[in-house]
Amino acid sequence: MPLTTYLDAIREAMVEEMRRDPRVFLIGEDVGSYGGAFKTSAGMIEEFGAERVIDTPISEVAIVGAASGAALMGMRPIAEMQFIDFITCAYDMLVNFTATSRYRVGSGCPIVVRGPAGGGTHGGPFHSLNPEAMFMNRPGLKIVAPGTAYDAKGLLKSAIRDDDPVLFIEHKFLYRRIKEELPADDYIVPIGKANVRRSGKDLTIITWGSMIYVADDAAAELAKDRVSVEVIDLRSILPFDEEAILNSVAKTNRVIILHEAPLTGGAGAEFAARIAEKAFDYLDAPIKRIAALDVPTPYSPPLEAFYLPDREKVIAAARELLRY
Repeated sequence: MPLTTYLDAIREAMVEEMRRDPRVFLIGEDVGSYGGAFKTSAGMIEEFGAERVIDTPISEVAIVGAASGAALMGMRPIAEMQFIDFITCAYDMLVNFTATSRYRVGSGCPIVVRGPAGGGTHGGPFHSLNPEAMFMNRPGLKIVAPGTAYDAKGLLKSAIRDDDPVLFIEHKFLYRRIKEELPADDYIVPIGKANVRRSGKDLTIITWGSMIYVADDAAAELAKDRVSVEVIDLRSILPFDEEAILNSVAKTNRVIILHEAPLTGGAGAEFAARIAEKAFDYLDAPIKRIAALDVPTPYSPPLEAFYLPDREKVIAAARELLRY
């Protein structure tokens, strides 16, 4: 079977769900005749028409607002942010209206807001955001961040079928770099379930998105010194798989939480707090967080590389914990 890229997995999920359910439609900037800024919707307007692949003005609040209204009327919209950074323009609509709908009026608002996130592509401070932490404290939203083509397709299908709003964070660095053989049959990946990418006994690395590959590389290097590292890909940031986190920490007794967003106030702080509250007795060393620096994402490639977490930083932290 041919290999499917991370990007094509996202397109396949949208196409298959639109064929399966006539209520599903795509709305966003340049998603129609242009096929999306990264071509995630290439060819879709030819199959589904302009009524279901809807080009919009440059107004993220209008995109999310229109999608939320349509969802309340029985539709299942996918709202694309051309870059996830600009979801901040729709923050008020998402957290004060969409996320609270079920609590205010008893009706879910089944929209998916998806878009390209993350650094590594020299996009600078306006095109490199990792937004999970700013939405994590707003009840009513679900947040997923797939790191593989398989998960990108399966999680997007789950998000589209979900009865509540889902923020779908897709890492653009992975779009054409990650390729996998995907099942021919329909499948979903459940929201809220982590994946143990690598089993180990000496140290746990908890991560998601593109950082799973940094964790893999670090684990492979540490294995040369007979250090057994367990890598947990959360996949879902909210709800997250607390059981998988605690079980792994109980087994390895040391933990690194790795994410690409800046350190202070990052999602990793919540996972660290849960471990401290519920698995403190299992810890043989402090919880270690590795993340980007607390500065806007640099445009300069050397500065961006210095800013982002990498294999060497993870290995150094692991060795520090193992010596503790």
